[in-house]
Amino acid sequence: MKKFLVKLKNWEYWPFSILYFPVFFYYGWLALKHRSLFFFTAANPTIDFGGMFGEKKSDIFELVPSEYIPETTLIQQNDLERASLTAEKIGFPLIAKPDIGERGVWVKKLDDQNQLKEYVAKCPVNFLLQEMVDYPIELGVFYIKYPDREGLITSIVRKNFLKVTGDGKSTIIELVKKKERALLTADLNSEYLRNNGDRVLEIGKEIVVEPIGNHCRGTMFLNDNAEIDERLNEAFNVLADQISDFYFGRFDLRCDSYEDLRELRNFKILELNGAGAEPGHIYQPGYSLITAYKDILWHLKVLSDISALNRKKGHSYWSFKQGFKKWKSHREYNRLLTNP
Repeated sequence: MKKFLVKLKNWEYWPFSILYFPVFFYYGWLALKHRSLFFFTAANPTIDFGGMFGEKKSDIFELVPSEYIPETTLIQQNDLERASLTAEKIGFPLIAKPDIGERGVWVKKLDDQNQLKEYVAKCPVNFLLQEMVDYPIELGVFYIKYPDREGLITSIVRKNFLKVTGDGKSTIIELVKKKERALLTADLNSEYLRNNGDRVLEIGKEIVVEPIGNHCRGTMFLNDNAEIDERLNEAFNVLADQISDFYFGRFDLRCDSYEDLRELRNFKILELNGAGAEPGHIYQPGYSLITAYKDILWHLKVLSDISALNRKKGHSYWSFKQGFKKWKSHREYNRLLTNP
């Protein structure tokens, strides 16, 4: 009951289908306008399905200059030999994630060979092993670019990882259970909590309980739109111009500071998301639901406009048959991820 009440009063925790229910009507109108359910596929022509869902992260990394991404290797399912060689080359800790995936499913920080072996044995799909980036700031930077003009940043979300602070008497698991965000999203059976949950933290000591920066994993999303300025826009125009036919989406990255990011130094792109990306700043605790809907609908209109302009340039929309086949295969893939 407590979980239900917490979720009810904080719309950021509502299920996707409920939160986005009003948005579906506007999307339907846009689909009628374009005479295509899959108009968004023209938004980012070089990304499979425009980046709405089901795209391979490994394919997207091929589009991004190598100096901007962590060292990353695609591992075929159950290929322990290649995974071990990759780990030896890159070094622990590593981030493991499905090549096709979303919302933090099967994303894990691996600290040693035993954890790697367990992940390889259990992961039901092909996955990436990625260098752990230790820059202190993790951001989601939403970028849009109409094909006939300069682009701009429309949203910045800063990720505040799920942490607990010791009081000298409570165990880590007790501290986690006291936090509303952890109550709804934390995996209380995670390997970290199984191994460390009974430890009592000294007064004032702070530790990160969940190292994966996903809202579904307890990370707090903070609105950093105040950092958007001309220099940051210019930097991301330089960056995006190096990525073929990328017009709409979100850069998930880590950086040393905003000043370094404005100079395109000391940062790494962890993922690049396309048409299915959200402007993450809306999940700032206390953000108005009405304002959030305005932001979502505005970005959806921009997605529509960019798609239409790219269609005029010769990038066609996917047919209903193509789109339905993609949706069906992605649904089966998600079942495999969640029920291995």
